[in-house]
Amino acid sequence: MRIAALTVALLQAATLGAAVTPDRDDDDAAQQQHPLVGPGREPPQRRRQPNVVFILTDDQDVHLSSLDYMPLVRKHLLEKGTNFRKHYATTAVCCPSRVTLWTGKFAHNTNVTDVSPPYGGYPKFVSQGFNDNYFPVWLQEAGYNTYYTGKLFNVHTVENYNSPPPGGFTGSDFLLDPHTYDYLNSTFQRNGHEPRSYEGQYSTDVLAEKAYGLLDEAVDAGKPFFLVAAPIAPHANVVMKGPGHGLDSVYFTEPVPAKRHEHLFKDEKVPRTANFNPDESSGANWIHKLPKQNTTNVDYNDHFYRQRLRALQAVDELVEGLVERLEEHGLLEDTYVVYSSDNGFHIGQHRLQPGKSCGYEEDVNVPLLVRGPGVAAGYAADGVVTTHADLAPTFFDLLGIPPRADFDGAAIPVTREAVEEAKEKGRRREHAGIEYWGFAMGEGIYNRNPLEHNTYKAIRLSGPGYNLYYSVWCNNEHELYDMETDPGQLHNLLSSSASTPTPLLAAGHPAHKVAARLDALLLVLKTCAAATCQHPWRQIHPDGSVASLTDALAPRYDAYYEDQQAGARVEYSYCANGFIEDAEGPTWQVNGRPFGGDGYGDGDGYGYEEELRRREGTRWEDWV
Repeated sequence: MRIAALTVALLQAATLGAAVTPDRDDDDAAQQQHPLVGPGREPPQRRRQPNVVFILTDDQDVHLSSLDYMPLVRKHLLEKGTNFRKHYATTAVCCPSRVTLWTGKFAHNTNVTDVSPPYGGYPKFVSQGFNDNYFPVWLQEAGYNTYYTGKLFNVHTVENYNSPPPGGFTGSDFLLDPHTYDYLNSTFQRNGHEPRSYEGQYSTDVLAEKAYGLLDEAVDAGKPFFLVAAPIAPHANVVMKGPGHGLDSVYFTEPVPAKRHEHLFKDEKVPRTANFNPDESSGANWIHKLPKQNTTNVDYNDHFYRQRLRALQAVDELVEGLVERLEEHGLLEDTYVVYSSDNGFHIGQHRLQPGKSCGYEEDVNVPLLVRGPGVAAGYAADGVVTTHADLAPTFFDLLGIPPRADFDGAAIPVTREAVEEAKEKGRRREHAGIEYWGFAMGEGIYNRNPLEHNTYKAIRLSGPGYNLYYSVWCNNEHELYDMETDPGQLHNLLSSSASTPTPLLAAGHPAHKVAARLDALLLVLKTCAAATCQHPWRQIHPDGSVASLTDALAPRYDAYYEDQQAGARVEYSYCANGFIEDAEGPTWQVNGRPFGGDGYGDGDGYGYEEELRRREGTRWEDWV
């Protein structure tokens, strides 16, 4: 939290690389497309077609305060742009999250659900047919040049980098396995050339020079461009001990900072929030059984935390280097600069060793900062829930490209006016669907053993009067947290061990009543596609009477949701390590019964006539 004090020291430490070249913007290309005029936007004056520079970090948190230690990100993005503080990764691990980001589809629709085969990794991405049908390909079809440096996907290796090469890039310089996460022994591969080792050089510094070079290429080409810089920080350092991608062939340690940053943050510790190494166990499934960490373990985790902060300093410098070069090229005012991470991270919360893969807030709530034309400076877009599935649609919207009908996500309102209008008129989604398959593991030196049966479905819901998290594990344990009163997610309102003489409340309502609504919503989201993911309440209430949890909590719907829970609810047949239909249990398409019975689902519906018969003889005020 020492931004002012750190700025001078870090600026002295920063090293910025390549020389710049003059701006050679192509007027003809600039006139091919026009910025959209949407809700809350003033009709734009004639300007060049916008560009995008996207910085995508790896495993960066929100709730461990990492952004507070990045003064240059604060200077150029937080103070000059908008912070979307309720932005969520829909799958809390690298490869599935990145595929969602670059396709606009949830993992249950991409079927890329793990970091390595058979359920994930670059080979799975290719086998699912996405290599010629994803974001950079679509951008090129719209007239944009596309550039990428850094990590693309897991299991993109020195052996398969050209079989086939990633589609859709005008220029690229990819990090490759098995050295992607080795901070001092990286391997990059430029365009179609053979991989090159950078042993002994610091990975983020190498990437920065490549990003600056690609930016120069983009400017020289004279066309609108989309540039991605994807450093590995603050991911753990990973050394491959042998061939293959199994857990027995990799060795995890804390991140490695650049030499010039090793001395920083000597006294910093993991924030001691209520859920940090708590005295009483929390969570569900295997998490509920974790032992309390001893002092030696906690001391190491504090060291791991400091190394994360130090590793992010080179990323901080990268951000400034890109912004300054955009300004020198005369392109900054026409460029959206976007900053995010593939997923979040925990260190000690719920007694967890350093890692991700859980549905808790530390793992799924990630940074999203946007600066650019029409975007408010120093503004926090609170009250707007967004996800990684929304990013591809958002980039389409910003660049004036019509949205795809198969996007699971929707364009995020990025101007202050559009955000406020969405909140005032209730047009913005309140939910983030979250899903995970497979195992979880620690990434420090303690208790690294992978833990099976970490498969779950969850929903994060936030709106006026409620702030909730609901999950169903593959062993069919349930969790419900009211995060207004329990931000650390310590008190599961659905725990079988919870005993209290008074009914437990969530958002001011009985916990079981809220859980019934959320379970029905999750039943829709777990296999949703396209518009159904954006408007899941419409599946449950086709008449349009319900658009939010507030609407659904009306007493007139109590009997319907009780009936729905008795007929079909979110549950697993067994724990699977990937998306296997037999394991997934009931689905809305097959087992759901919408209120009103308009022919959706596989039942007769729960019609108004049935409701009226049930209410016959009761008082009006009892059910309205």
